Amino acid sequence: MKKQIITALFTIAFVLSASIGFTQPPPPPTGAGHGASGNQTGGNAPVGSGLLILLGLGAAYGGKKLYRIHTEEIEE
Repeated sequence: MKKQIITALFTIAFVLSASIGFTQPPPPPTGAGHGASGNQTGGNAPVGSGLLILLGLGAAYGGKKLYRIHTEEIEE
């Protein structure tokens, strides 16, 4: 019963905190300051390539663990 409560609390906390990750930054300032002539610096991070790298590394790690489990079963 205790494990179910902890799992439920973590699930609720994850769902409620997920909206924080999707927030948008405020709009750029208007007027004679930064961004008035369209010269804003910065940009978007290339999330796609980093995601593919992490997925590849995760698949390689999982494959290594499966291979190790498989070879241990054969030796026994």
